[in-house]
Amino acid sequence: METVPVSSPSTVDSGTGLVTAEAVALDLRPARLGSRAIALMLDILLQAVVCLFLLGILGSIVPALPYGTVDGALREAMFTILVVVVLLAYPTIVETMTNGRSPGKAAMGLRVIREDGGPIRARHAFTRALVGLAVEWPGLLLPLVTWAGSLAVMIASDQGRRLGDLAAGTLVIHERRPAPFRFVPGTPVDLAPWAATADLSAIDDALAGSIGQFLSRAREIREPYRGSLDRMLYAEVLARVTPPPPPLAPSWLVLSAVLAERRRRSTAQLVAGRIITDRLLPGYGQMRLPHHPSRPAVRPAAPAD
Repeated sequence: METVPVSSPSTVDSGTGLVTAEAVALDLRPARLGSRAIALMLDILLQAVVCLFLLGILGSIVPALPYGTVDGALREAMFTILVVVVLLAYPTIVETMTNGRSPGKAAMGLRVIREDGGPIRARHAFTRALVGLAVEWPGLLLPLVTWAGSLAVMIASDQGRRLGDLAAGTLVIHERRPAPFRFVPGTPVDLAPWAATADLSAIDDALAGSIGQFLSRAREIREPYRGSLDRMLYAEVLARVTPPPPPLAPSWLVLSAVLAERRRRSTAQLVAGRIITDRLLPGYGQMRLPHHPSRPAVRPAAPAD
């Protein structure tokens, strides 16, 4: 019987509700308010630096212009252009060139993607920046209206999307996924005598790896796939192990006992081989290790005269 992989996009629940055109659920972790707020503050600091830099350039250009050419209208136009460049052009260019990873998002491990999981384009970045400038940024003047509405939309969204994301068809996700702790149970007490005397030589590395993946991810796999994989792996173990396990033992406990006993025997063989090697070739293991200042170097004995 051929071993079947225990994980596939269709059997593991993604938890995001995002499905591609090929009907594959995307296993993504949307970014929430906290991480996005920190990324936004970092981007605002960089935008302030860009704004000061542009103000310095304007401060050096305006005095060089002929006298009387700079009036109030020109100053307002320069200020408007400066605001548009900093608040609209800067995020559009940066997110397009970095594939959705502005400096603030990159520092927090975030990325902007499309709803279907693809990379964003210039139109997506421009729409997000335009909505932010036209709707959300005026919250600097009317915080109880625009900021409160924007925060309410983001909190109410299952994927933490703000108004700009809804308009552009995008969302922000975490690129860095924490490695989950997957516990694999050891040998059950009731099955320990059987496992200690069972012949496990036919359990190869591929089957053992599939059993380990299934036991560690069983809670993440939906029914009826979990039961199907359990029965399939159990049937393959029964065909390769002698004597058979107790008839009333649950299948997942038998798989756990086989995996734990195989690991125990491998460890025992490794230790026994190391002991025999040290007896036959004293100092061989130390000679292969790199020299450490706290351990004297092992040198081969001088030949006898």
